Amino acid sequence: MTDFERLYITWYARVKNFALVYVKREADAEDIVQDVFARIYEREDLFNKDINITSYLFISVKHACLNHLRERLTVSEAYSKYYETQRLEMQLMYDSLEQLDMNFSDESIETMLENAINHLPDKCRQIFIMSKLKGTKQKAIAQELGVSVNTVEVQMSIAYKKLREELKNCIPLLAFLYMMP
Repeated sequence: MTDFERLYITWYARVKNFALVYVKREADAEDIVQDVFARIYEREDLFNKDINITSYLFISVKHACLNHLRERLTVSEAYSKYYETQRLEMQLMYDSLEQLDMNFSDESIETMLENAINHLPDKCRQIFIMSKLKGTKQKAIAQELGVSVNTVEVQMSIAYKKLREELKNCIPLLAFLYMMP
């Protein structure tokens, strides 16, 4: 049995449990430990040097776990910033519409939009809401509803046509609908 095999068999389970303390997910811990063992395997010279290979193993796993956590935090922060930016943009567009609300009835823009959407046929309304309000891609909508992408596109065209008719007296609201992601 080689030095590496002996190290792997002796320490794998304990090092994985050590990694779990940091990353909390077993799959992540396993990936990290496997990567560290792979790097050690590639460096056969470590076994010939005067170092404590067990300490090296645990320190390497600790650093790999910390790097993993740093990366996850960075991704999480990026998503949070993206969604906050999207929310602020939508709020800005909505506020802009409220400022343009000059000669409308007592009905608010939000109510007008909600009523117009509620007058859409069921499937058309469902597809429009998934696409424009929830931001779902057309391919994902088609898969979720068990229809073709072409059907989704046709339903979106129908929705726009009916919303244009319904909201023809509210040009700013129509512009808002087309600016939505």
